[in-house]
Amino acid sequence: MNFRLIRNTCGLAIAFCIALAPVISRAQESHAPHWTYEGKEGPEQWGSLDPSFATCKMGNNQSPINITHPKPADLPELKFDYNAVPLSIVDNGHTIQINYAPGSTLTVGNKSYALKQFHFHHPSEEEIDGKGFDMVAHLVHADAEGHLAVVAILFKAGAPNPLLETLWRNIPTEKGKTVEISAVSVNINDLLPSQHGYYTYSGSLTTPPCTEGVTWYVLKSTTSLSNEQLAAFGKVYPHNSRPTQELAHREVLESK
Repeated sequence: MNFRLIRNTCGLAIAFCIALAPVISRAQESHAPHWTYEGKEGPEQWGSLDPSFATCKMGNNQSPINITHPKPADLPELKFDYNAVPLSIVDNGHTIQINYAPGSTLTVGNKSYALKQFHFHHPSEEEIDGKGFDMVAHLVHADAEGHLAVVAILFKAGAPNPLLETLWRNIPTEKGKTVEISAVSVNINDLLPSQHGYYTYSGSLTTPPCTEGVTWYVLKSTTSLSNEQLAAFGKVYPHNSRPTQELAHREVLESK
C-alpha cells in the first residue's frame, strides 16, 4: 500500500492524511526520504532510512502477512457502495494509483469508510498458505476519524480485465503528475470478484512510514487479468511488493 506522509488541512488523523499522499507536489516529494523496493533503500533498510520510518522495523503489527490457519468467525459482510467516477490517475514513483472522487463507501457492521484511492502491487504482497498471487489491488478507505481500512483484491492471470485495460491505456508518461481525464469513467466495482468472503486482521501501511492501526480485509476470491495486462504493468513496475511480515501475537479471522 503506497502512501507518503503529508501536511494538509483535512482536519482528520495523520493516518488519513497519509492516504491522501498523491496530492503532494513534486517539490514537496523531493524532500521526502527516498526509498525503493531493492538495494540499499529496499524494504530491509526502510526502518533505518529516516526516524519517521522507525515503525517499519520496530512495529509489532506490520503488513503484509502470510495468511495461515485463520479462525472462522461470525463476521459482518462487506457492503460495497461504489460509484463510477472520472479517471484521476498518477504514477507516484512506487505504483499506479487512482484517486477516487467522494461518494463511494465501504460499510462493515456499524462502521462506514469512504473510498479514497486504489493502487497495485506486482506481485501480490499478501500470501495465503505461503502462496503469492500475480498482482493485488489495495482499495484504501478512511472513516470520519481517519482510521484506515484496506480491501485487498488478489489477481490471477487468466481472462482480461476491462477496467485494467482502461487504466493501463491511460498511465501517465510523467511520474508524480496526476492526470485528470473527465471523459473516461471508472468504476471500482468492475474489479470486485462475485464473492466477498474475506480474511481480516490488524496491520499497517505496507510502505514507509509503515504506520500501524490499519484494518485489513483480504478477499478470499480472486479476480483475473490477462498475461498481457500483467506484462504491461510489469514493464512499469517489475517488482513493487514488500515481503511478508511476522504475524506475532495477532489473530487472523475468516468470514464464514
